[in-house]
Amino acid sequence: MTVGFVAIAKSIGQQCLKRSKPYCHSYFSSYELFHRKFTSNSKYGVQKWQLQSHRTLILQSASESVKLERLSDSDSGILEVKLDRPETRNAIGKDMLRGLQQALEAVSNERSANVLMISSSVPKVFCAGADLKERKTMILSEVQDFVNTLRSTLSFLEALHIPTIAAIEGTALGGGLEMAMSCDIRICGEDAVLGLPETGLAIIPGAGGTQRLPRLVGKSIAKDIIFTGRKISGKDAGSIGLVNYCVPAGEARLKALELARDINQKGPLALRMAKCAIDKGVELDTESGLALEWDCYEQLLDTKDRLEGLAAFAERRKPRYKGE
Repeated sequence: MTVGFVAIAKSIGQQCLKRSKPYCHSYFSSYELFHRKFTSNSKYGVQKWQLQSHRTLILQSASESVKLERLSDSDSGILEVKLDRPETRNAIGKDMLRGLQQALEAVSNERSANVLMISSSVPKVFCAGADLKERKTMILSEVQDFVNTLRSTLSFLEALHIPTIAAIEGTALGGGLEMAMSCDIRICGEDAVLGLPETGLAIIPGAGGTQRLPRLVGKSIAKDIIFTGRKISGKDAGSIGLVNYCVPAGEARLKALELARDINQKGPLALRMAKCAIDKGVELDTESGLALEWDCYEQLLDTKDRLEGLAAFAERRKPRYKGE
């Protein structure tokens, strides 16, 4: 392995652990694109946290169709984005996209966040894809801007420094499935219906579907799904590896919460470095990936959390990690 590859691996690992505003996302190029494009524009509103109850904080945004909740008490560290546009089956229009942008930006700036869940408040639907009625009213340049913005937003979701979980109940089509594929882990109910039907509309998936689907299920199966536009059941999605877990209908969010609680007990810095090592390592050859893994590991050696983990093990108690 050349010295150059070692240097690249070391640089990536260091960037994963640095903190700035409050976290450094410099190894995620999509963060910079998203931040420049959206947060500088005042029309997307000012984020405001408001205490709703003893257990939940909600992001008040310009959009009523996306809500961000922060769980508290024993679930402190878990955040949840809820899609709530029942009149369109959570179809993604301009308003919902603005709300999603705001919510993800708030997550990226939340120091206490350890894991993010994305779910739907609308029964039997996760997200039906793009709002085609709204799309029909757009001129060509507006369509281009919308699709580019959606693609950037989902890339930003994928690049978040914390683990992300999609809880899929019912329909997840087009942009809805692309959103779920941008998460680290996907859970669906048995009655879920997933697919990328864009070729039936004489277009192709434009928010990452042609790239993320083959990386999850393989090139041949991805071509089958995209070429035919066919819908996939929850059980079939589990068998081909499109989702991590397929559970009884109505239990996807419960399973997501169970998994989030498990993840939430782990060392926050370790989670961040593990995600960095995996996401960036798969883009490298094995030898360079191993160098990246070691650099990520090495940067955790001089942390208070590592010492706390050893102390908790010796004292036979649960560790109390602080992300330090």
